[in-house]
Amino acid sequence: MYHGEKLVSYEELKSRIEEYIEWYNHVRSKVKLAGLSPVEYRTQTSYSAE
Repeated sequence: MYHGEKLVSYEELKSRIEEYIEWYNHVRSKVKLAGLSPVEYRTQTSYSAE
């Protein structure tokens, strides 16, 4: 993720991890999930189950 970069503080590390988690769950798309992000896929499937 940030190989070779020096992080200045714990807060900077925490911020970068939170940004990565946000990207991982809300932005990235997965072919297995019909091109949707994990959150979009879960939302879509929960609506179709009603």
